[in-house]
Amino acid sequence: MSTSTQPSVPRAALPGPAGAPTGPAAAPRVVRQRRRRPGLIALSIALIAAGGLSGALLFTASGQRSSVLVVTRDVPVGTAISEADLAPASLALDPAVKAVPAAKKAGMVGQRAAVALKSGSLLSPGQFTSASLVKAGEQLVGVALKPSQLPASRLSPGQKVLIVSTPDPAQAGAAAGAGKPADMTAPQTLAATVVAVGVAAPATGVVVVDVAVPAASGPTLAARVATGAVALIVAAQDGAS
Repeated sequence: MSTSTQPSVPRAALPGPAGAPTGPAAAPRVVRQRRRRPGLIALSIALIAAGGLSGALLFTASGQRSSVLVVTRDVPVGTAISEADLAPASLALDPAVKAVPAAKKAGMVGQRAAVALKSGSLLSPGQFTSASLVKAGEQLVGVALKPSQLPASRLSPGQKVLIVSTPDPAQAGAAAGAGKPADMTAPQTLAATVVAVGVAAPATGVVVVDVAVPAASGPTLAARVATGAVALIVAAQDGAS
């Protein structure tokens, strides 16, 4: 008796009820979720907030402007400051920079420049003073000088000068006619400080320079100036040879 063998069919391929496979089903893939770190998230948020706050403060500080005074034209040392010499300006300044507020402009008029003020510069405390250039124990003398009696360089208040007594032309001519030798001694000089410089007269070019001299020398200088026998020279600066 013959026995027929049928090929075996894998169980996984055999259909089950309702078409479902009868073999064991594959295990579903499990997706691992990332662990949240609340501390790290909070730190990130804090850093972002701090960065935004710093940027806002920097923008605010850089945009903060102050109304201050600036110099509109050169003012020599010792010269009285006029209203036209100053103007208000809105500037963003570093806290370390000291400036004079624009609201104090009225109080600056009449003050004297303690240093040479340059046009376009910021006016700061210490650059002006209310003190006069004529100190105690001094007198103010006006010296009228022709262009040949003073340097061509512009004089400025506070500048140190020497007033030189020049020979009287009439006396020098009389001495020469009498055959007397000319006086070879050094001329007399008087140290002085320039207080103010007038405007040259249109016709003659004569300039009146106000100088401060010791009180004991004031009358003598005034008498000498009346004769016109004086000249003005600029004294050497400190340290100059």
